[in-house]
Amino acid sequence: DMYPYPASGTGLDSVLPPWIAEGGRYFETLADPSVQERIRAQVLTPSGEWEALAHGIGPEGVMPVGFEKPENLQYAGKRLAEIAAMRGQHWLDTVIELLLSEQHRIFTIYFGIDEANVALGLQQPWVKVSTDAGGVDPAWAKPLGPMHPRAYGTYPRVLAKYVREEKRLTLEEAIRKMSGAAATRLGLRDRGLLRPCYYADIVIFNPETVADRATFADAHQLSTGIRDVWVNGTRVVRNEQHTGATPGRIVTRGN
Repeated sequence: DMYPYPASGTGLDSVLPPWIAEGGRYFETLADPSVQERIRAQVLTPSGEWEALAHGIGPEGVMPVGFEKPENLQYAGKRLAEIAAMRGQHWLDTVIELLLSEQHRIFTIYFGIDEANVALGLQQPWVKVSTDAGGVDPAWAKPLGPMHPRAYGTYPRVLAKYVREEKRLTLEEAIRKMSGAAATRLGLRDRGLLRPCYYADIVIFNPETVADRATFADAHQLSTGIRDVWVNGTRVVRNEQHTGATPGRIVTRGN
């Protein structure tokens, strides 16, 4: 499965070698000056034993966003190269110091995917569409700061950009990747298709206007062109407004 964006999202700690986490004392290990010297040697001259994200992409393609400490909020949404320049230090030292300051992974966006490969991936018949993110509402999510736009715009972006505008996929194939193909791959019974006795998980949208609005600069924007939604046969969106109903349930393989 994949999402239709030229950037991935994971922790800033992914810039550093995974062995730091051995023993479950990540931040204690990271604070050791001798360990930091070993990190610098491995990150700046990678051997290929692990994916050195920042080395391949460059600090210009790394955008940390998940800051919590007040003194670090000024860096949210800026590229690692810019943050390092603001602090007057090498970008790798910036990574180490920010991780030690925050004491958590710091969610980060990595601009390391070619747009042509995004389109090529979506066109493969076995590939499904997913957000790789949780459900969010700008009412409570926006105060948390920047995030990856995939949380808001994944499915409308496929329908707008890759179906309507670029014609990389037919509408039918795109919908299959979002529904029936995903349900089949996950082994979900009676879901993913419009059939008698199946659970009514239905989205009514306008294929001429459906579009994502979330961007990397401002992710907290709801998509447009989606009129009505049913979950388990209960209407949860009516004329683009949430009804307040919450009929969702946990589904597992075979159920």
